[in-house]
Amino acid sequence: MDAFTNFLGKVDDIVWGLPLIILIIVCGIYLTIRLKFLQIVHLPKALRFMIKNEEDGTGEVTSFGALCTALSATIGTGNIVGVATAIGILAGGPGALFWMWVAALFGMATKYSEGLLAVKYRKIDEDGHVLGGPFYYIENGMGHKWKWLAKIFAFFGACVGLMGIGTFTQVNGIASAVQAFFDPDKANTVSIFGNDYSIAIVISAFILAILVGLVVIGGIQRISKVSQIIVPFMAVLYIVVCLVLIIVNINKVPAAFETIVKCAFKPMSFAGGVTASLAIAMQKGVARGIFSNEAGLGSAPIAAAAAQTKEPVRQGLVTMTGTFIDTIIVCTMTGLSIVMMGSWQDGSLEGIAVTTDAFQKGLFFMPGQVAAFILMICLVFFAFTTILGWDYYGERCLEYLTNGSKVSVQIYRWLYILCVFIGPYMTVKAVWTIADIFNGLMAIPNIIALLALSSVVVAETKDYFARHKEL
Repeated sequence: MDAFTNFLGKVDDIVWGLPLIILIIVCGIYLTIRLKFLQIVHLPKALRFMIKNEEDGTGEVTSFGALCTALSATIGTGNIVGVATAIGILAGGPGALFWMWVAALFGMATKYSEGLLAVKYRKIDEDGHVLGGPFYYIENGMGHKWKWLAKIFAFFGACVGLMGIGTFTQVNGIASAVQAFFDPDKANTVSIFGNDYSIAIVISAFILAILVGLVVIGGIQRISKVSQIIVPFMAVLYIVVCLVLIIVNINKVPAAFETIVKCAFKPMSFAGGVTASLAIAMQKGVARGIFSNEAGLGSAPIAAAAAQTKEPVRQGLVTMTGTFIDTIIVCTMTGLSIVMMGSWQDGSLEGIAVTTDAFQKGLFFMPGQVAAFILMICLVFFAFTTILGWDYYGERCLEYLTNGSKVSVQIYRWLYILCVFIGPYMTVKAVWTIADIFNGLMAIPNIIALLALSSVVVAETKDYFARHKEL
């Protein structure tokens, strides 16, 4: 297993090397400049559109429903476990959080462009079924000769859902949290695949697989309905808890921000050298930022395409808010809590244990078990909705690859449920590495398409605001 993990690490270093990081950031900067900092200028308008659906739009779900479906896939373990993994003392350090902010700022322009193009080039069948996303704006926007690139995106998209963000990482996060709370000492175990696992993990994996199956079989409508209920609830609950932690430890906030900024630009003694430490902080920050908010990844536009709208720009603005909510708000809450409490400096902690330690220290006025339970509930909700959202993404990618084969989609659903069940038995390091690799491979064709179609995005944006000067 160690040899396999080391191999994955080398592949990950190649995929998420400096070239891809530069490509993603440059794409965001380029779109930001061409759109005249639209993500800042029109953010208030985007937030207003987020909760106000169009009355005469065409699509399968409401604009808010499409956003919740996208958020269900983005707000997941990356916001709790991923942030902790990125800023740990053995990874990128607190400076990684700064680079997550940078990636999110420019990523909002990227996400806007994705949502716009998804609606503009989507395909709506006679029965009202909508299929859209990078594969269609690559094929129809860039031209049929680029269909091979669309196929590559769809292939990696299906893989990301099945063996990356959608299953292994989410279930692994849930399993770790459940075991940490119910059976931290692994007092009750059962042997599986030659290893001993807590019964709490086995039971939670079984229940989770059943619940996922009950929802995903209902398709986008059921996923959207469940997401519109759970996503707002879980986001508000987590934000409120984090705000309480920050407020009761308000005296530590200035020092935490100072640490974050300093570590983003200065070498850390454990990283070994200026170039190495800065590269690690940037790599972990951008990689985890993309993993969390998915800007540039090409996933969110698959959900955006299903929105009931007739204005690509309007849906682009709504889609853009997903990155703001996910990274600027939720990830910051997690990262700030961890840095304030100093939990990032404990090299013996891994994954969810880092965030749990921060919550138990920061929420000192309540028993440690209560703080751990609250975090576990938040993570379970976050991960569950992400599993649902990525099943939808994976199915749409496979539908494109197989020209709408219903049999293929049904097989994919059952494989997806199977991956949910076996997810807890994958090692934490291997799970996150696999997710990172597929993320990077999926992002490449999408970024190429966004750069190629940037003129279309600019033209559509100018036309929309020229027709709606009152906005």
